[in-house]
Amino acid sequence: MNDVDGMNDVGRAPSTARPLRAGPFPDDNTPLYTVGQVAAMLEVQPAFLRRLEVFEVVRPSRSDGGQRRYSRREIDHIDAISGLMSEGMTLAGAQRILELQAEIDHLRRQIAELEAR
Repeated sequence: MNDVDGMNDVGRAPSTARPLRAGPFPDDNTPLYTVGQVAAMLEVQPAFLRRLEVFEVVRPSRSDGGQRRYSRREIDHIDAISGLMSEGMTLAGAQRILELQAEIDHLRRQIAELEAR
């Protein structure tokens, strides 16, 4: 508790403090977001997201009711693809660029590990 203003460490008065969470926050791979939410976040059309699934760029999970659910990692991937396509790349070209970037990142990590030995 902060003695100066009567607030606890998270900025709430003691009487409004919530109990501790029972579990951890979801990780970047947890499918939480709907098509509509992702479309709004990334300012793309829902049809674009469905097209990416058809071309197996992403494979969103499905809820019990059959709705697509995207993880943060998938959203980041879609955002990268969308950005490259807005610069004039084709979908195949954008996918290849991201694959090569991932390979470069992997090789850089390997080099760093070897240099650390």
